[in-house]
Amino acid sequence: MTLSPARVPVTGVRRLTATLYGYAFLDDFVLLYPVYALLFADTGLSIWQMSSLFALWSLTGVLLEVPSGAWADAVSRRLLLWLGPLLTSVGFALWVLVPSYGAFAAGFVLWGVRGALGSGALEALVYEELVRLGAADRYARVMGRARAAGLLAVMAAMGAAGPVFAFGGYPAVGAASVLACLLTALTATRFPEHRAPGTGGDSWAATLRDGLAAARGDRSLRRALLLVPAVGAVWGALDEYTPLLVRDTGVPDELVPYLLLLIWTGATAGSLLAGPAERLGSRGLAWLLAGAALALAVGAGAGTPTGLVLVALSFGGFQLSTVLVDVRLQHRIEDTGRATLTSVASLGTELATVVVYAVYAGVAAGATHGTVFALFTVPYLVTALVLAKGTRRVGARGGSGG
Repeated sequence: MTLSPARVPVTGVRRLTATLYGYAFLDDFVLLYPVYALLFADTGLSIWQMSSLFALWSLTGVLLEVPSGAWADAVSRRLLLWLGPLLTSVGFALWVLVPSYGAFAAGFVLWGVRGALGSGALEALVYEELVRLGAADRYARVMGRARAAGLLAVMAAMGAAGPVFAFGGYPAVGAASVLACLLTALTATRFPEHRAPGTGGDSWAATLRDGLAAARGDRSLRRALLLVPAVGAVWGALDEYTPLLVRDTGVPDELVPYLLLLIWTGATAGSLLAGPAERLGSRGLAWLLAGAALALAVGAGAGTPTGLVLVALSFGGFQLSTVLVDVRLQHRIEDTGRATLTSVASLGTELATVVVYAVYAGVAAGATHGTVFALFTVPYLVTALVLAKGTRRVGARGGSGG
């Protein structure tokens, strides 16, 4: 029996999205996330040593982000997507089997390599497979749901870590995390990939040159590249300080995880709205960023548990905006160098995030966490203003031309 032409793409889209959602969930269902700082402290690490590990993690990603994107364009993207989780599983195993500063450092390097391998490769694979299936218009909805699956996994891991830790301590939590990585790698092997490796050049270096040349020659592409870190870096860095923000509202420590779940419920809802919100356009995105920034300023500045509802709404707006700017970028990239250019945008986000960490540490020395959160809404208001002005200029040119 021959399948009808309409049925083949539907089946292909379902396979792609089911694999993507499973991959996104398993990739973030890591029970070590809520407790690895405790593991470091119980091993005897100082605050300085912990900070150096985080810096090593970030530095690894910064150094490998763009080269790994070029590699993804030069070879199989699916290969990188299953190789990365295997590296992370080795790092997590080292943490619990031989806990020490050296093992933790090796684990963070492997984790940083994993992040670099997947960044750019995943978005490029999904977008081009949807194009092949005639469903490129679904990219925003699909990636929004994938981000939501990842956030749900984080919340599920937070809930599961406690009972598993009570049952078997760090070895049990570590074993569960290694298992999640292995299942992530296994799921990645199910990704469809119908491109010929090396379409961007004879080597990863040639692919990198071609991708960067494309960015230099296309102003709209450069703007899309810059918009990704402008939207994603600040709130992505503030995420690390949300427990401190919650505790500053005066709630007991045992309630902090539940209020964090409230905030991440807002972010998850933002991801799920990505499909319908793709119609917003530049002016709509500007209003969305401005509204999210104002909600964060008021909610964080209030210093009360009730104010965290506004923080949750703001994180939903920022998560939605992050998905939308990725969609803009993918639409502006030609097929050649897609993973490379996506990695360039991710590199910008990584570098901006490091800057946010440094500024936060300096400002927080003399201000409350709520005040610092409120101050960091300024970059979003500036970005919203730039988007709005750009929309007016385009409209004016269109009017004069008519």
